Amino acid sequence: MTAVKQAVHSRAHGEGDERVDEGDGAARDLARLGLATEDVALVGRLPLFGGVDAAGLARLLGGAAVRHHERGTPLFIQGEAADRFFVVLDGWIRLFRETPGGQDSTIAVFGRGESLAEAAILDAARYPVSASAASRTRLLTIPAAGFLDQLRNDPELALNLLASMSRHLHRLVRQVEQLTTRSSVERVADFLLHLCPAEAGRAEVELPMDKALIAARLGMRPETLSRSLAKLRVDGVETTGDRVVVHDVRRLRPRTGGQGQRTSFRSVVRPVRRHPVPPP
Repeated sequence: MTAVKQAVHSRAHGEGDERVDEGDGAARDLARLGLATEDVALVGRLPLFGGVDAAGLARLLGGAAVRHHERGTPLFIQGEAADRFFVVLDGWIRLFRETPGGQDSTIAVFGRGESLAEAAILDAARYPVSASAASRTRLLTIPAAGFLDQLRNDPELALNLLASMSRHLHRLVRQVEQLTTRSSVERVADFLLHLCPAEAGRAEVELPMDKALIAARLGMRPETLSRSLAKLRVDGVETTGDRVVVHDVRRLRPRTGGQGQRTSFRSVVRPVRRHPVPPP
């Protein structure tokens, strides 16, 4: 049962006052962390917290806090001790590695409803990449120490962590497949296709992040992204600033190079509305 439904379920089925009190107490504990009801539901849907009820979630998140970050704020630096991990509640987080020449290469972009850096906390490890806020961002920051203590005594939680790591691995495999088998135009078309809320017809969407970050995520330079968007005009794609009009979604699908199967960017693309981030 999801955490957000626990207390309601207890009342509806006449379960004892003790369980009702436990659910209400857990809800209050989660609220004190700065989590709204929809945030609790979002966190509860992650593989890492699958099957955890409200009381269990409150225990796992003991010591956690909701933090607001402005664009460009560093979260951690490559090589630092991994003493915390994160859940993105709003906004975008960029992971990158620095090259010997001082440049940086985007490794991944994480958005609302995704966790990051949970694998790095194992065995007193260090962060293998750096991370910074790619937009105004609201994060749930979870200390490693308390989480690891519970992990050692909870086999189900350990399995959840493996499931979360597996999800990240599958994401990486899809990313490598995109970069090695599809042209820049096909990658851009696939990205736009996932922004479209319908399978056919006209769609007007908003780019969820700035174009430089989109280009980095798609494995190309910003000028290559601009050229690819220009080439898609013949397929009914018009771009003005961060607004994109796709005149016929069905017409765009063959340009993805993957029979139009909407899979490759599912892990990074969210609904086209921007999620407002409350001021810090």
